[in-house]
Amino acid sequence: MNGSRKLRERLGQTGPLLVGGAHDGLSALLVSEAGFDAVWASGFEISASHGVPDANILPMSENLRAAARMVEASKVPVIADCDNGYGNAINVIHTVHAYEREGIAAICIEDAVFPKRCSFYTGVRRDLVDPQEHVGKIKACLDTRDDDNFAIIARTEALIAGWGMEEALRRGRSYADAGADMVLVHSKLPHPGEILEFARLWDRDTPLVCVPTTYKSTTATTLADAGYRVIIYANHGIRASIKAMRGAFARILEEKCASAVDDMIAPLAEVYELIGVPTMKQAEQAYLPAGGARAGAIILAAGASPELGELTEDRPKCMLDIKGRSLLSRQVESLNAAGVRDISVVVGWKKEAVNAPDLHVYEVRDGGGEVMSLMQAAPELKGATLVVYGDILFDPDLVVRLLQTDGDVVLVVDRAESNNRKNLDLVRTMNNVDGRQRFLHGNRNDAVTRIGVDLEGGNGEWIGMMLLSEAGAGKLKGVYEKIASENSPQGVCLRQGALTDLLQALIDEGISVRCIETYKGWMEIDTFEDYRRAWAQVK
Repeated sequence: MNGSRKLRERLGQTGPLLVGGAHDGLSALLVSEAGFDAVWASGFEISASHGVPDANILPMSENLRAAARMVEASKVPVIADCDNGYGNAINVIHTVHAYEREGIAAICIEDAVFPKRCSFYTGVRRDLVDPQEHVGKIKACLDTRDDDNFAIIARTEALIAGWGMEEALRRGRSYADAGADMVLVHSKLPHPGEILEFARLWDRDTPLVCVPTTYKSTTATTLADAGYRVIIYANHGIRASIKAMRGAFARILEEKCASAVDDMIAPLAEVYELIGVPTMKQAEQAYLPAGGARAGAIILAAGASPELGELTEDRPKCMLDIKGRSLLSRQVESLNAAGVRDISVVVGWKKEAVNAPDLHVYEVRDGGGEVMSLMQAAPELKGATLVVYGDILFDPDLVVRLLQTDGDVVLVVDRAESNNRKNLDLVRTMNNVDGRQRFLHGNRNDAVTRIGVDLEGGNGEWIGMMLLSEAGAGKLKGVYEKIASENSPQGVCLRQGALTDLLQALIDEGISVRCIETYKGWMEIDTFEDYRRAWAQVK
């Protein structure tokens, strides 16, 4: 159903129609979300958002563009404030064509001369056109519109200009008799006296509209009881945003810290939800080809690294500097190069030292293990998700290969010899591959049968990177919840354990854990020697 028809249907229902002012797509979305019946594409707000007075300084095209964005963003009809129609009756014809074409439900035109002045500006010249000229504009609107549901609101500024009640009534009646769908009468008094008097004397069936900006203590119930069918709260959105932004900017400058305004601003996640990022993600997963764009990533970087000594006394390992850039930023670069953009990081040890612009940041208590780190970021386990240890460097093509692999849980396993290093996450796979021999990756369908630290009989090393499908993430969380909820030693161990413990629990439950093979193409930074090697090899 189009906006014009929705507006007509709402007018046919009981109760006043409440309209909220907006100036762009986001403010219209907020008006709609709040529960208003319609959006008022306010000339005052649109002009203010451009930093200019409400005095016909902006051309019709700018106001139309703003109103069209409101239609796209809002779920309720949009009523456009079209000043005086942007000229005479000929201009009005063009205005009706343009606004109706963009899906606006109704337009409001006033009887002020061009260029108009905001109704509440004091000390400015204020003239009104001859009422018959405005009647001509109304008739031009009615003859031009393609859809009879497209509503024409005729507005008189007679009370604003100080021309008295009789003139306001004379003009309002002539506009109603010309066929206007609604008549808006405006007042700048701080009380509703003349507005209520106008309604008492109104003797036409045409619905009345009011804008209680100055007589702000008057309730919608009082106005509706007096006879007003539509009540417009025309400029409160922009005024609220000005006060909020001033306060936030002043506090940031005063304290020189972004977190100083956390209690004053909406969380980023709330903004993402409001503007439809989750819907965009669903569309990406449904329609974009495999190879990166369909997956997110979680980087686990919460652990302390005492083995690196002074290098990590004041920072976590992920913030180690490698030729002018942190390990974390190099990981993000590799993920981005493979098409992965939606990246989260879990921090813990020395979390205040982590610089993670554009990443979703989750915090885990110091001492929480790898499993707890992953579970902290469980909200990100939706759709395909890469899980990556925060202490490895890797080639982007390794990520691409992983994303192109089918399977609910897929690990990257290095078949190269490990030179007898200790504390490695080793795997035993179904295919008994000799890491000393050359081989082709091909489409080998290999599965992990055992995984653990320094596993006996291991024929590969898990590098700390895996891919979970949406189903795989569900299975992983299910196994975790089943075991971790128990007060058994296994449950306690799993809650504080390594990710290999959770993966082995999956395997024990009969869930397939696949792997793809690599022969090098990655580096772990676990010791000072690893760090020195990274400096030597990274460009």
